Amino acid sequence: MTQSIEKQAVARIYGHGRGWAFSQIDFRDLGRVNMALKRLTEAGTIRRVLRGIYDYPRYSELLGQQMGPDIHQVAQALARKFAWRIQPDGNAAMNLLGLSTQVPSQYVFQSDGPDRSYTADKTKIIFKNAALKEIGFKHDESGIIVHALKALGEEHIDEPVIAKIRDWLPDNKRSKVLKDTERVTAWIYAAIKRICREEDIG
Repeated sequence: MTQSIEKQAVARIYGHGRGWAFSQIDFRDLGRVNMALKRLTEAGTIRRVLRGIYDYPRYSELLGQQMGPDIHQVAQALARKFAWRIQPDGNAAMNLLGLSTQVPSQYVFQSDGPDRSYTADKTKIIFKNAALKEIGFKHDESGIIVHALKALGEEHIDEPVIAKIRDWLPDNKRSKVLKDTERVTAWIYAAIKRICREEDIG
C-alpha cells in the first residue's frame, strides 16, 4: 500500500515537471504521504525547500547542477497549503518575468492570509495581508503579467518588454490569458494582445 502511494506521488510530481513545489496537501487524496516524501527526499528525487514544502528540482545542463527553487512555485505551494489567495506585488511580478535586472533578495506577495515570511535558498518570501485587487483570474500567469505591466507603466511597455513576456508565457497559455484578462484596463489588455500576438491573427 505504501509503495502504491509512493508510485502515485512520483507520477504526480513528474507530471507537473521540474520546478514544481508542493506540500502534503497536494497529495491529500492519496492518504498519508509523509513517509513517501521522506524516502523521495533521501533518494534525491525531490528536495526539501523549507519546512513542509518540497520541490522537484530544476537542473541546469550548462552549470551541471541543480538550480535554486522557483520562488513563485514555492509561494503557490504555501498558498495552497494554508488556503490563501495570493498575488505578487509589482516588483515581484517583474522579477518573476525577468523584467528586472536586479537579483532580488526578497519577493513580496499580497495575501488574504496573515502576515508571514519564509526563507527559501536565501531568498525571502514575504506575505502581506491586503485587500486583494484583480484577484479573480483563473490562471496564475494572468495576474503576474497584469501586475508587472501595471508596475512598469504604459510608457515603458516597448517591444523588448513584450518579447520578454512572450518568451516567458507558454504557447498553450496565450489564448487562456487573453480570455482571462478581457476586463483589465484598456492599455494593459492592448499590451497582452501584443504579447499573445493577437494582432497577428486578426
